[in-house]
Amino acid sequence: HADALLVKAGSGLATFGNPTSAGVPPEVVQHTLVLEYNNLEQLEEAFALHGADIACLMIEAIAGNMNFIRATPEFARRCRELCTRHGALLVFDEVMTGFRVGLHGAQGVLGVTPDLTVLGKVIGGGMPLAAFGGPRAIMELLAPLGPVYQAGTLSGNPVATACGLATLKEIARPGFYEALSARTRSLVDGLTAAAAAEGVPFCADSEGGMFGFFLMDALPQNYATVMTTDNARFNTLFHGLLDRGVYIAPALYEAGFVSSAHTGEDIAATVEAAREIFRTLD
Repeated sequence: HADALLVKAGSGLATFGNPTSAGVPPEVVQHTLVLEYNNLEQLEEAFALHGADIACLMIEAIAGNMNFIRATPEFARRCRELCTRHGALLVFDEVMTGFRVGLHGAQGVLGVTPDLTVLGKVIGGGMPLAAFGGPRAIMELLAPLGPVYQAGTLSGNPVATACGLATLKEIARPGFYEALSARTRSLVDGLTAAAAAEGVPFCADSEGGMFGFFLMDALPQNYATVMTTDNARFNTLFHGLLDRGVYIAPALYEAGFVSSAHTGEDIAATVEAAREIFRTLD
């Protein structure tokens, strides 16, 4: 995480951010605004107040750091429109969603094209590899063609890039994402049905191989709503699954991933293990 992004919201849109980590000076984050996810009113107000000064808007188009929450189509489109109008770059953080929700990432799902896309080690088959990219006019601003410095000790690492190329060939096979999506959906549907049968509040969503669930009746639209989830119940579910040989993300703020290596038997075993735990939740 870059220091300038280790930031929490200020007291309002007229106030810039505050550091969330020790060791980050306030001056580093003072030019960062934090907005509520899917909040059109805040988005409009931020650009109305600071549009001439906003350099870029960074967003997970399908958020994976507050479990699994989609940007609404209206919110994503408005992000694009306002950035274009005010000359700001729209940056999609696809470190989690890239090649997981589909071959074209969350931007393909939403039909919204950002100016820059950030990808993580999924493009290297799990090896230490990352990339960002966009139109030539933007990328040519980077050294050695342009004045913006960018470098890394692992840049172009041949082992990682070889793994990345092999991964891309695998996921580009016809039917790959259809099969992955169906497998993930079977897990989500199975968990939802099991919770309903035991009277446990539960909702879930998925796209491609990425999914999330919440121990509440309706899918949340932002982080504040996620924070109202019953953490004690989640901990019971997590440890109960772990005791039964199923490892899910250890916090209710993290998304889950299904891979092409998971089988129907794996999905069925997970659903049955969850059913046993749902019976114990009061």
